[in-house]
Amino acid sequence: MATACASGPSTSAKAGKAETTWEEPASYDYTLPSTTQVLAGIFRVKVRDGTVAQVTGIDSDSRRQARELPGQVPTMGELLNRLDQARRDHADTAEARYAADGHPLRITLDGDKNAIDDEALYVISSYDPTGSPQPSSPS
Repeated sequence: MATACASGPSTSAKAGKAETTWEEPASYDYTLPSTTQVLAGIFRVKVRDGTVAQVTGIDSDSRRQARELPGQVPTMGELLNRLDQARRDHADTAEARYAADGHPLRITLDGDKNAIDDEALYVISSYDPTGSPQPSSPS
């Protein structure tokens, strides 16, 4: 993914950054490659009025999860809330990389480095803050 190489400040729980400051728009689209115990795959996410309105799975795992666990795909704001909570909980890893406009590009979480399967990696790509509507179909 190209976004993993994007420039921008990286912060971690050890660096002492307490809360994120980016203001989430009400509507936007983004792509979420995720590797967590619960959510794995690549998802195209449409957020409208602050809520996930549509999730499209890009690969076989994410297509299955989009059908079976539709409420598990987060908004970018929810991802930042997870990051902030991990920092408050003194997670071993709670890191983020941000784009120049302040939106997150990558969030890495690991509550306990000695625990198995509690790691999470979220990579945000193809962020479109305009939340372009889908073309309407002919009537």
